[in-house]
Amino acid sequence: MLDEAMVALAASVGSGVVQAAGTDAWLALRNRLARLFGRGDRQQEGVQLERLDRTAAELTAAGQDGDGDGPEGNEREGTASEERARHGAAWRARTEDLLEQLEPDERAVAAAELRALLDEAAAVARPATGGFTRNTFLGPTAIQSGDGNVQVNRFDSRP
Repeated sequence: MLDEAMVALAASVGSGVVQAAGTDAWLALRNRLARLFGRGDRQQEGVQLERLDRTAAELTAAGQDGDGDGPEGNEREGTASEERARHGAAWRARTEDLLEQLEPDERAVAAAELRALLDEAAAVARPATGGFTRNTFLGPTAIQSGDGNVQVNRFDSRP
């Protein structure tokens, strides 16, 4: 089982994939993430590249479908939002699976690499005025990150 920091990191990866798709940060994030998930296996790296490409294509298509004005545009925007949520959750789950199967020392190295990758992608996409870049909601927990900071808010009675 992963600790809170690893779960939050996995959520940030899911959000980062969704936010980077279609931006200048996409190619670098895509290639490095596939290499990390492939873990030295070229065939598995290729599988991950295909998954990432499919994610980007589906998010792009959903975004184009949601560009309309009027009542139809609201329905389409809901679909785009659902696609973003679906892909974010899928990449979060894949990241959690990867981190869970690693030994503690390997997990620490992978986590550091994932954090660096997210920081680089955020730097490319970061607005000039600063601000937050990712919001992730995991049941009773909200995670917001940006400008090199991460904030975790818990909405339950745990100490």
